[in-house]
Amino acid sequence: MSEPYDYIIAGAGAAGLSLAYHLVQAGLHERSILLLDRAPKTTNDRTWCFWEAGEGPFEEVVFRRWTQVWFHGEGISRRLELAPYAYKLIRGLDFYRFMQGWVAEQPNITVRYGEISQIREHRGGVAVELEGQTFRGRWAFSSLYQPPPQDSRYHYLLQHFKGWVIRAQKPVFDPEAATFMDFRVAQQGAVRFGYVLPFDARTALVEYTLFSPELLPPAAYDEGLREYLGVLGLEDYEILETEFGVIPMTDAPFPRRPSPHIINIGMAGGRTKASTGYTFRRIQAESHRIAEALRRTGQPFYPEPAFNRHAFMDSVLLNVLEKGRCPGQRVFSDLFRNNPPARVLRFLDEQTGILQDLQIMSSVNVPAFLGATLEVIWRRLGQSAPKRG
Repeated sequence: MSEPYDYIIAGAGAAGLSLAYHLVQAGLHERSILLLDRAPKTTNDRTWCFWEAGEGPFEEVVFRRWTQVWFHGEGISRRLELAPYAYKLIRGLDFYRFMQGWVAEQPNITVRYGEISQIREHRGGVAVELEGQTFRGRWAFSSLYQPPPQDSRYHYLLQHFKGWVIRAQKPVFDPEAATFMDFRVAQQGAVRFGYVLPFDARTALVEYTLFSPELLPPAAYDEGLREYLGVLGLEDYEILETEFGVIPMTDAPFPRRPSPHIINIGMAGGRTKASTGYTFRRIQAESHRIAEALRRTGQPFYPEPAFNRHAFMDSVLLNVLEKGRCPGQRVFSDLFRNNPPARVLRFLDEQTGILQDLQIMSSVNVPAFLGATLEVIWRRLGQSAPKRG
C-alpha cells in the first residue's frame, strides 16, 4: 500500500474536479489529495448550463452567457429579462482543460488513471483499489454513480436529451437571447421541449429534451430534433457536434455516506435537483460546504435541515408529472406567465422564503398540486398510493 493521502477523490468529472478546486481554495494546501479517474478527459462530452447572479468560481471558462431568454409555452411566448441572473454555458472540454492545467500547478494533488475496482473502509480510513494498486486515505469522495434502488414511496423519471451544434446557411439566431424552454413540439404523452443556445448568428446548440420514465429508440431523438428545427424554420444547416445525455429526476434518497469514511458526491450523492435535472451549481455549493467543514473541523460534514421543504416540493412536482395530473408544458407555462423570472429562478435555486414559495405554488394548477401533495405524504407514510376515480 502507498502512504495514506488525506483525501482520495474517485472520479474526475464535474463533482470530483470541483471538490479538489474548493479544497485548495479553502486553504487546505498542505493536505494531500489523490485524484483518480478512468482516463484523461479529452472530448467535449457534455455541456453544463446554469443561472447565476454575479461571477462564479469558473467564470474563466464560461463559453457563453445571456441575460435574456425566450420561453414558448401554452398561452405564452415571451422574451424574459433574467436580471440579476445571467444564464451561462460551460462546455465540458473547456472545463476539463482548465482544471487539468490548474491541477498540474498544485503540488499537493496527485493524479492516477485506471479502473477503480473497490472503495472500502480500512483501519479508520479508506482503501481504494485501482488497477491492482491499493491507495489509502483518511476520507474518500466518490462520484461513481449508482442508481438508487426502486422504492414505491418515491418517483423515478429521467431527463434525456440529444443535441446538435448546427451551423445555418444564413444568420438566423439571436446571440443575445437563449431559448430556455420551447414546448412547440408534439408532447406525445410526455414532457417534451426544445431549447436553443446561440453561439453567434449562425451557430447554436439545439437540444431536444424529454422528462419520462423510459428512453426513446435512438432514431426518435433525431426525429424530434428535426421536428424542432422545423418549428424554428431551419432547413439548411450543417451538424458540427452531437451530444446525448441522461439525468435522473428522482426524489429517492441517495446514499450520501455509504460507510464511515466514504462520502458520495455530485450526482452519486443526490446533488441533481429532482424537479429540473440541474446539477452544476449544486455541485459547487456542496463542494464549498465540504471544504469549509474540513477546514473548520477536519471532517467533511455540514448541517442540513431535518425537513427540506424544497425537496418536498420537488417530490410534489414529480408526482404531478408522473401521474399526469397536469401537462408539464402547462405547469412550466403557468410558472413563467404568472411570476417574474427572477422569482422562478430563486425558487428553483431553493433560495425563496415561505411567502415566495406560496406565491409560486398558487400560480400553478392548485387542485393538481394539492392532490399530488396528499399522495406524496401518503407514500412517505409507507402506504400504497390512494386510488383516484
